[in-house]
Amino acid sequence: MKRILLFLATNIAVLLVISLVFKLLGFEGLLQANGVDLNLSAVLVWAALIGFSGSIISLLMSKGMAKRSMGVQIIDSPTTPFEQWLMTTVARQSQAAGIKMPEVGIFDSPDPNAFATGWNRNDALVAVSTGLLQQMNRDEVEAVVGHEISHVANGDMVTLTLVQGVVNTFVVFLSTIIGHFVDRVIFKTEQGHGPAYFVVSMVSQLLLSILATMVVMWFSRQREFRADQGGADLTSRNKMASALRALQRVHEPRDLPAGEFAAFGISGGIGGGFKRLFMSHPPLEERIAALEGRR
Repeated sequence: MKRILLFLATNIAVLLVISLVFKLLGFEGLLQANGVDLNLSAVLVWAALIGFSGSIISLLMSKGMAKRSMGVQIIDSPTTPFEQWLMTTVARQSQAAGIKMPEVGIFDSPDPNAFATGWNRNDALVAVSTGLLQQMNRDEVEAVVGHEISHVANGDMVTLTLVQGVVNTFVVFLSTIIGHFVDRVIFKTEQGHGPAYFVVSMVSQLLLSILATMVVMWFSRQREFRADQGGADLTSRNKMASALRALQRVHEPRDLPAGEFAAFGISGGIGGGFKRLFMSHPPLEERIAALEGRR
């Protein structure tokens, strides 16, 4: 919780610094000189409320949404030796990682995958697919579980939510300014908002959202390397690399549904060129190379 508060405070400080820089550079005065009567501090606060509210609400609802959308069957009382082994493995790794035991579940999917979600590291869910259990041996499943436990222990769910909130804030903030500027300076609207404001604001939000997604996906790819290392620390480097190679054998499994669950899965889809900028996961070959010290 201390780390979450520190990260949140850092994000607020960044927003305040941006607002101060805009004022010191006279940007607000420049807008007013061109007939754009905007209070940048007020716009920034409004943008932050919009930018953070959606991502935070999504985080708070993440476990329930995952259970329903992915059809996750929670293991309350193990009914098979394998379920008992899975629960014991998660319990052991959670203790080693310094977090409370998360809920453990299985979802029906032919693709080998797994994900972790939850609003904080001590109230999380770790789920594995039936395809993962069928196509990997126990050492590889153990490594995959370690990868997901590392996501939880690192606070990746909260951190990614806050990063998404920051970029959402700037999307709303900048698109509002651009919309006002074009409406007042180019189309000469003197009172209220003309059609140009709404059209330009929406187009600006769309274009800026594409750039924002690139930033969030870059951050997501970086924390995958860290989770791989965490999985190796909880099991072994050989087990984690073996699990990633097992994923390669099925030609990089299809993505989980778009959104938070995809970002916290063990693997994502294949991408190259421009598409690579929108990948939530690095290519498996790069992850294996990083584990083996070849990257």
